[in-house]
Amino acid sequence: MQVLALSSSRVGGGAYLSAALPMIGNFLGPAAKRVAFIPFAAADNDYDRYGTNVREALASLPHTIDVVTPENARSTVVDCEVLMVGGGNTFKLLHDIYSQDLFLLIQQKVTGGTPYIGWSAGSNLAGKTIGTTNDMPIIQPQSFTAFAFLPFQINPHYHNATIEGFHGETRDQRLEEFLLLNPGVPVIGLPEGTALQLQDENLQYRGSQNAYLFQSGQDGGGAVKTAIAPDADLSYLMV
Repeated sequence: MQVLALSSSRVGGGAYLSAALPMIGNFLGPAAKRVAFIPFAAADNDYDRYGTNVREALASLPHTIDVVTPENARSTVVDCEVLMVGGGNTFKLLHDIYSQDLFLLIQQKVTGGTPYIGWSAGSNLAGKTIGTTNDMPIIQPQSFTAFAFLPFQINPHYHNATIEGFHGETRDQRLEEFLLLNPGVPVIGLPEGTALQLQDENLQYRGSQNAYLFQSGQDGGGAVKTAIAPDADLSYLMV
């Protein structure tokens, strides 16, 4: 399989997909390819505008980007050479993929070698389930089961902060809750501007700052948080 799971479409005050552009370019290579862009994470259903934004951001690459809509969904996915899944609301994205009967088709194409690129919500779907998304469940998908191209969970936009006087859970506390109920399922917290890149069974972390691996503690209790250094080899997680 070939998977590029990007944490975010923006980094700081940067332009849309500007930080992701070199990673996408290197991942796909110089030969022009036909890309099916799935915009269903957009809660407003304005897929034309979403597709235009992506085309403009990736205009320096040689690839043709076809926007997947409810009217052309299966044929566009069948004919594509690359699958690209944008960010937005993860529950809306997975709901629409199931309702358009695309789930198995996408899964089969990617396991058969079609490259998959996702960011934010699109990266959530590359993991086992969407149980570690940051999004509000604004619509109920058929299942929380994701594509499982990667045999663990992804938490995009990872950032842990304690705010004085605020009594809601921190990100780390939320991920620890997941591990308490799902012992043995690792979670990778991806800071903005970073990515996971899978080529066959070779999994690499791409980024200029640490990511974090969360794993169950002994006897399934608590969580153990381990820093992942830039350019780390994470292939052992694919076993």
